[in-house]
Amino acid sequence: MTGFKSICAVFTLLCLLVSPCLGQTEGTSPIWLIDVKGAIGPATSDHMIRGLEQAQAAGAPMVVLKIDTPGGLSSAMRQMIKAILASHIPVIAYVAPSGARAASAGTYILYASHVAAMAPATNLGAATPVQIGTPSLPTLPKPAKPAPNKQPDPQNPKSEPSLQPALDPSLQNKSAMERKVINDAVAYIESLAELRGRNAKWAKQAVLVGASLSSDQALAKQVIDLSAHSVQDLLNQLDGRVIKMDDKDVTLKTQGVGLYHHPIDWRSEFLAVITNPNVAYILMLIGIYGLIFEFTNPGLGVPGVLGSVCLLLALYAFQVLPVSYAGLALILLGIGLMTAEAFMPSFGIVGLGGIVAFVFGSIILMDTKVPGYQIALPLIVAISSLSALLLMVSLAMILKARRQLVITGLPQLVGQYARVESIHEDAVFIRLEGELWQVMCEQALTINDSIEITAADGLVLKVKKQGD
Repeated sequence: MTGFKSICAVFTLLCLLVSPCLGQTEGTSPIWLIDVKGAIGPATSDHMIRGLEQAQAAGAPMVVLKIDTPGGLSSAMRQMIKAILASHIPVIAYVAPSGARAASAGTYILYASHVAAMAPATNLGAATPVQIGTPSLPTLPKPAKPAPNKQPDPQNPKSEPSLQPALDPSLQNKSAMERKVINDAVAYIESLAELRGRNAKWAKQAVLVGASLSSDQALAKQVIDLSAHSVQDLLNQLDGRVIKMDDKDVTLKTQGVGLYHHPIDWRSEFLAVITNPNVAYILMLIGIYGLIFEFTNPGLGVPGVLGSVCLLLALYAFQVLPVSYAGLALILLGIGLMTAEAFMPSFGIVGLGGIVAFVFGSIILMDTKVPGYQIALPLIVAISSLSALLLMVSLAMILKARRQLVITGLPQLVGQYARVESIHEDAVFIRLEGELWQVMCEQALTINDSIEITAADGLVLKVKKQGD
């Protein structure tokens, strides 16, 4: 009887655990709304990708990306697009609210989504990739007159037409490296347009000449699929719409489905803070100066621990940011030279070189011209001025110390007077400042004779006898 009750209890427990799963039907989970706001970078990418993964794990029927961005880093954008293309649920890109934009990287994300929508008074475009900060290759020489493609000469059947394609006019004044970057971006956005059946011709113009469109123009040119005044209006228009998912037709169902706004968690907020170039720059300097202070004053502990933590956070931020290693090396060289100035005074020459290296390194530290990912010039000026001020104070203290009279060591004993205290065999000793010193004199000395110190030879003082 006891065994039967146990079996019944186990069966009841299994029923309780399985019943929610059996009762859950497709479409009961809410639609997820994820914000893509501000400059696209590591924090934005992390928030969007993890949100999309969590939405798929939660069984959400679709995800709506609410976009308002001026653009951002290409690396972060491509990670987001890979996640969208690999998604098993529809991803809807919605540029909102009114006044928002999907510029630069935002345009690529819009093209990659299964459905693209915009609110009134929004815009997209200006998708030309920003030239990275590395030196570009020399511009190719241009002929004096543009040579058109050669046609076969009917008088000379052996002549062949030129196989070199005509260069796009918008790329004629670009360097070889810029052409490669732009052509790569054109091919990328055209492939997205072909995948989603959108206007590939305009997408090419958005990259080549930075073309932009309003929401109404984008809808007319088939760049987007819908125009909606609000998220609810968007969901109403999506209901019953058929889209392609892995070569299959999927009908969207939004009526009666709830909406869940996925919040930005502490991890994304923390990542957004430390990947701010200005914050990462300050963390690096705190870390370096903290370690220097700990090494010069061992045993304190706090500067070393704080410096280590800040330096590790800065290194993590630099790992995901487009950092110029030449700029980082110049900053380290500058700090090293300014530190060396305090230990091996060179009247400011080494320190001045350190300040110059530090300033130039700070300016070129971020290897990109994307807005929002540059170190603020006032911050560079302020920190460089503070470093220069500390260097000047250190030099002033060093020069002041050099001008002061020597008050310690053997030289300060010269000119002082004392009396002979004891004589042991041929060694004569005096007591000076509480210590016994052996002295050497050309005249004969006896106990209690008054002497004046004239020089110091190692640990033996040279003296002369004073008259009574």
